[in-house]
Amino acid sequence: MRDFIDYMKNEKRKAENTLIAYERDLTAFEKYLTGRGAKGLEDCTDNDAIAYVLQLSNENKSKPTINRKVSALRTYYEYLIGKGVMSSNPFNKIKAVKSDKRQINYLTQDEAARLMDLPLDDVKGLRDKALLEFMYGTGARVTEVVRLRFSDVNLRMNFVTLRDVNDESRIVPLGSYASAAMADYINNSYDHIKGRPHNDDDFVFINFRGDPLTRQGIWKILKDYGQMLGIESRMTPQILRDSFAVHILQNGGDLKTLQELMGFEDMTVGIAYLAVIDIRVREVFRSCHPRA
Repeated sequence: MRDFIDYMKNEKRKAENTLIAYERDLTAFEKYLTGRGAKGLEDCTDNDAIAYVLQLSNENKSKPTINRKVSALRTYYEYLIGKGVMSSNPFNKIKAVKSDKRQINYLTQDEAARLMDLPLDDVKGLRDKALLEFMYGTGARVTEVVRLRFSDVNLRMNFVTLRDVNDESRIVPLGSYASAAMADYINNSYDHIKGRPHNDDDFVFINFRGDPLTRQGIWKILKDYGQMLGIESRMTPQILRDSFAVHILQNGGDLKTLQELMGFEDMTVGIAYLAVIDIRVREVFRSCHPRA
């Protein structure tokens, strides 16, 4: 640490107040790491970095404070990489905090179960049930839902390929409930709505004119079912995505797997989900940290 401070002073010509802040932030993080069983600053993993930012958030540290600390630590680990001490920067995946606490709104697991039981067993109901089960069962963004084509769906192997607006894709598993609802919709509803069998290039979710569902169309469908459930004001496409994330974590899922399933790069998104369910850092990371 001393070498780093000297480097920032002599080579980078940083002001005295900046040097004091660097040393204070590094000392605080070193104390945090050793409290988790690490040997020192060099014994830091990506999970340690994520856990530290989560703790700062739970301590109600301000956005500028968290961002300053992350910036200082990222700079320090870049210095260690340059010295050949470390091969990667554990703070590289943590971007600047955009708000002090991201507002997460999610359904209880009982609300989610009751929502899935609302659609009727008719042509429209089969489509709607497939839509609800798919969104809740994959955590897909609404943009990914409207872009879904039949060529992206593999019901035999139970996985789907989700594509965002930049056509970047990720493959996610399709659970048994979502898979069954999709099969029922495809076999017993889609042809009636479309007026013909589907092709691989067809969009999966369509309206009753046979056109692809739009974002606005999906919003309206969700609002209608939210009204039936008495939660119309809360019912949005994002609440299904957030419920997917929170319920996985509540049932023992880990943050790394969640990141892969949901396709978010900024780990502060995952930290926000952890903060919502009030899981202690030690419990969250004990399965993947060698000294947790």
